[in-house]
Amino acid sequence: MATESSSKSRPEISTFKGQDRALRAGRLGTGGLLLSVLAATAPLMVVAGVMPTTFAVMGIVGQPLLFVVLGVVLVLFSVGYAEMSRHVHNAGAFYAYISRGLGGTAGASAALVALVAYNALQVGIYGIFGFEVSGLFATYADLSVAWWIPALAAALVVGALGWLKIDVNARVLGVLLIVEVALVVIFDIAAVSDPAAQGLSLHAFNPDTLSGAGVGTALCFCIAAFTGFEQAPVYAEETSRPHVLVPRVMFLAVGGVAVFFALSSWALTVATGPSAIVGEAQKQSAGLLFGLTEDRLGTTFTDVLHFLFVTGMFAALLSFHNVVARYAFAMGREGLLPAAFGRTNSASGAPGTGSLLQTAVSVVVIAVFAFADDKPTGDPTVPVLHLFTWFGNVGSLGVILLMAAASASVVVFFVRRGAAGAQAWRLITSALAGIALLVIAVYTVKDFDVLVGAGPGSSLSWVLPGIIGLAVVVGLAQGLLLRARKPEEHARIGLGNEAFQLEKAAGEAS
Repeated sequence: MATESSSKSRPEISTFKGQDRALRAGRLGTGGLLLSVLAATAPLMVVAGVMPTTFAVMGIVGQPLLFVVLGVVLVLFSVGYAEMSRHVHNAGAFYAYISRGLGGTAGASAALVALVAYNALQVGIYGIFGFEVSGLFATYADLSVAWWIPALAAALVVGALGWLKIDVNARVLGVLLIVEVALVVIFDIAAVSDPAAQGLSLHAFNPDTLSGAGVGTALCFCIAAFTGFEQAPVYAEETSRPHVLVPRVMFLAVGGVAVFFALSSWALTVATGPSAIVGEAQKQSAGLLFGLTEDRLGTTFTDVLHFLFVTGMFAALLSFHNVVARYAFAMGREGLLPAAFGRTNSASGAPGTGSLLQTAVSVVVIAVFAFADDKPTGDPTVPVLHLFTWFGNVGSLGVILLMAAASASVVVFFVRRGAAGAQAWRLITSALAGIALLVIAVYTVKDFDVLVGAGPGSSLSWVLPGIIGLAVVVGLAQGLLLRARKPEEHARIGLGNEAFQLEKAAGEAS
């Protein structure tokens, strides 16, 4: 994306009227922000779903080492991203940063990519959520319930919670997350205490385990597990000290997630033995973790784990819903969506219209896939292999591209401000992270047929990533159109609440 002229040359900025254009500050501390961000990672969903799939499909034993490598890449990314959060406080996060560095047109494109990507990630989870809840009804209540019924019910509940205060959501997310993580840690300890015949082998951390053509695609699978840590700046306007809390939470999140997933995937290799992990994952798929806990910790623990698998996904649904609603709010406030999206609820201060939009999108997509499923109790390939896998990988591709663009914007932003010398090491880390993320994005597009389980030559290999490509093009076109026809709206892209503060200051001065 081409950079644009400095903000100093922008036209006079049109301003906003009313406090409903600003999210309420001071509502989140370190704990609430961290829990809200980490909930999106859905740790149990990753350990029970993503990890066995990566072992089975890619055939790579060294998945624990991949999490370490990605942790390093994302820490490098976070250095510049966190510094940017000290200078820009906007619920639009990614697109706000990109617009400050690469210009308003690039920012408009990034905004639409973010809206599409996070919507896709959130909607995709409804598929596996509905399937798992349907399974719980069949197992424990002997009831046959189609997957789309609990999926639709969850969409409505999540939509209702979207109208509540963020601190209420944070408490819900926090309780679910803490219990979920605790159970996975108990499994990790049990696996280490009772290893397979090969003992406490560290073979999974051997670089030799990463040889083969599947490494690039495995990176695509694994990076999706980290999605969520980058959401901290979305809540910047709702914290009392964003310049302190947002960077702190980002580093805690990415560091904690990398260590947690590396150790948990290693525990899976210890429990089965490194030489057997691929075969067992291919045989048991998402049942791998539950089979291992059944052997070591008993039926009751495994039953609780099944239940927490569902609540963990619900927590992720809430977290992504909040993020999508705030992106829609930021876009409405800056003229990229209708103005109604740029207002908050007078009672709760939540971005209500954005919440309604996300709920409507979820309900429509679930309904479409439900109509496509002609089996009475549901075909598992529809909610899991189609809705969850297709949309999850589309969303992941969008987030990877946003992170790469944000890395570039960090470099341009500080160079333009004449701070290249003072920020040199941050610019270097951002450049390295951007290059690494672009490489991962290339592998993602190249191997998209593998990621979504489609055969060679399948139209899905270009149609699905084409959704993100279309968002990029449409967003650029919207940005260029605004620049030509409404330069004052184009000028405020990425300014967020700062434009409102300018209006307030101007009013007080007069």
